[in-house]
Amino acid sequence: MVTASSASIASTALTASTASAASTESTPSTVSAAFTDAGRARQIASTVPDPELPMLTLADLGVLRDVEVGADGTVVATLTPTYSGCPAMAEMRAAVAARLSDAGYARVEIRTLLDPPWTTDWISPEGRRKLAEHGIAPPGPAPRPAPGPVPLVLSPTRREVACPLCGSADTEETSRFGATSCKALWRCRACREPFEYVKEI
Repeated sequence: MVTASSASIASTALTASTASAASTESTPSTVSAAFTDAGRARQIASTVPDPELPMLTLADLGVLRDVEVGADGTVVATLTPTYSGCPAMAEMRAAVAARLSDAGYARVEIRTLLDPPWTTDWISPEGRRKLAEHGIAPPGPAPRPAPGPVPLVLSPTRREVACPLCGSADTEETSRFGATSCKALWRCRACREPFEYVKEI
């Protein structure tokens, strides 16, 4: 994954049309209390799976940054892509809007937030556990460059990645890129099994 660069908030409104309840004009006095509860809306949006790592939800991955509900019942969900050119972002936006629409919210707005950029440190402990359960090694702490000039490092970065299948630290990288750009391919010398590793950024 390439870290998302700069930018502020790019917002696109996805208006979800529903049946009868949406046919009348919504006002603060006519919107049910259930549809102005931000906690309920966030809980619903948090169930949307990531299209590339379906064992994780967008909340597990840290992509779902915020969910707010206005007095008129409009839900505003904020997503941060794993990198600025992520091809799955359109599907994520549509899936969140559809899930909230199906739950009865008449108006849904999806915002894209690029700053601060997404980092693997945002993956929740539950998300890391799910990755390991599915044979994918979770990332370590993301690197934090020191202020000032960036040093040029020509030698490969050495990292220790424990095998998610047997727990052995006797592993080796076989390819820097896996099925997606966010993962690398590794092999365990102990159990001889290949596995994927989510690269930290």
